[in-house]
Amino acid sequence: MINESVKIWLEKRGFGDRLTEHAETIDTVEHAAMRIGCSEAEIAKTLSFMVDDKPVIVVTAGDVRINSSKFKALFHTKPHMVPREQVEELIGFAPGGVCPFAIPEGIPIWLDVSMKRFEYVHPAGGDKFVSVKLTPDELEQASEAEGWCDVC
Repeated sequence: MINESVKIWLEKRGFGDRLTEHAETIDTVEHAAMRIGCSEAEIAKTLSFMVDDKPVIVVTAGDVRINSSKFKALFHTKPHMVPREQVEELIGFAPGGVCPFAIPEGIPIWLDVSMKRFEYVHPAGGDKFVSVKLTPDELEQASEAEGWCDVC
């Protein structure tokens, strides 16, 4: 089911037509790639970390991992994921549907350069059955990201 707040968020930024609802779950990179028909690398993973006791979101390509040293260089702390049971409370979306749109105010969003190699990337759309197709530049606009980083 399409999340209404995400739909409104994307419509206000000119990307409301990019939402796709899937019949089967896209809750993992593997499932998302199969349902969308793209490589796992083209799935934009939205990861939630705790930095100075506050959530921070980093969106990466689906085939990369966070590099602890690079993360620490940017955020001045080791990467610590938000505990799964706290993700929905802090970020506003359940695991499997976390997206960089319509999140609570004050949570910074960073985009990893690993996604820049693709014409399109596919983040979740606020639900484990919804994806969004955007170019990396469109993702930057739609998410209102702080900017690009290199933490993978």
